[in-house]
Amino acid sequence: MAITLVNPSGLPEIDAYRQVSLASGSRLVFIAGQVAWDAKGVTVGEGDLAAQVEQCYLNIGTALAEVGGSFGDVAKLTVHVVDWTPDKMPLLMEGISRAAARLEVTPVPPVTLLGVAALDVPDHLVEIEATAVLD
Repeated sequence: MAITLVNPSGLPEIDAYRQVSLASGSRLVFIAGQVAWDAKGVTVGEGDLAAQVEQCYLNIGTALAEVGGSFGDVAKLTVHVVDWTPDKMPLLMEGISRAAARLEVTPVPPVTLLGVAALDVPDHLVEIEATAVLD
């Protein structure tokens, strides 16, 4: 695997993700923001943030499999959540945990979380983009 995830001393250790990813591969993969659509373009988990987060992660895994990678090759994620408030954190973490279990990855790579006013489709509560590195 081309990614090593690290929590450096001197920075807070966060259980949900690692602060740094060290990439040693030679091919960068940039995955467009994934929303909670299934393969037919139907929204999964309407009104359910955890279910939508899980589907976004699974979609990233599907995209990576197509180019010979896996979720373990992800170096960085950016998560956009509609109308973010801290009380949504348990739902976000639930979705991440379910997806991580299904994708068999732990810990997750560095993540940036951004609150946004809206996404492309009113039913979408979250969009996640990824950067991965392959050998």
